[in-house]
Amino acid sequence: MKIGVITDCFKKSHAEGIELAAELGIDGVQIYATTGEFSPALSESEKANYKRLLNEKGLAVSALCGDMGGYGFEIEKDNAERVEKTKRIIDLAAEFGARAVTTHIGVIPADKEEPRYGIMLKALTECGLYAKERGITLAIETGPEKAKTLLAFLKDTKGGVGVNLDPANFTMVTGQDAVEAVYLLKDYIVHTHAKDGIMLDKNQDPTEIYHAFAVGGVEALNACEGFKEVPLGEGGVDWDNYIKALRDIGYDGFLTIERECGDDPVGDIRKAVTFLREKLG
Repeated sequence: MKIGVITDCFKKSHAEGIELAAELGIDGVQIYATTGEFSPALSESEKANYKRLLNEKGLAVSALCGDMGGYGFEIEKDNAERVEKTKRIIDLAAEFGARAVTTHIGVIPADKEEPRYGIMLKALTECGLYAKERGITLAIETGPEKAKTLLAFLKDTKGGVGVNLDPANFTMVTGQDAVEAVYLLKDYIVHTHAKDGIMLDKNQDPTEIYHAFAVGGVEALNACEGFKEVPLGEGGVDWDNYIKALRDIGYDGFLTIERECGDDPVGDIRKAVTFLREKLG
């Protein structure tokens, strides 16, 4: 398996994040690609500059992040615009040699008869088929739903839709065993996040948490009192068995470090790289 990092997590520009990732001697970077300095609005010269820098530093693009925030694809009237933007991010991923675009899609209802289920499925099916044509997988980041619910949804799509498995989201928010999730979702995992956390309130409602995230963003998520994101290796993720499970299913892709809070992101990421290298052997 390969080690990556999300450039935004350094809390610096993408170019500086690429430089820091190279200094750490890791294999690749994931880049947010919805708005800002890296997005489908990039000019050809800007794209060329990023490609040159990545090539000089010997870094692959593990994935692009196409997360548009809000309620994902839950609201039908918003989806035409969101689907089209997702397609443009998929095009950008293809240009940069990334094989996945990751995104939160909202809260998948466990009940398939709930109208929201069909709304989300229609949007993800369209995006997935487009991604498949481009040789890309649109990878749903694990979050508010149990692995069984996510698996049922994936089976209802028509291809091109997979999983970005974040074990911390399962561990600290959903209460899903991340090791079990690997085996359940094994046919769909194309990218993973290396993040850790602790659940503080077993009675918390993941749906309420992610709808608060939809309104208030990462700040609202980090302010939640029901869980806490912590540096890699200091939380509830069973890393030995989690990595074993990934190996068991034949996963050889990226473990991409994500650190969304903390006062010393560069230091935490540096420690995370050391931790993963020790675990991977």
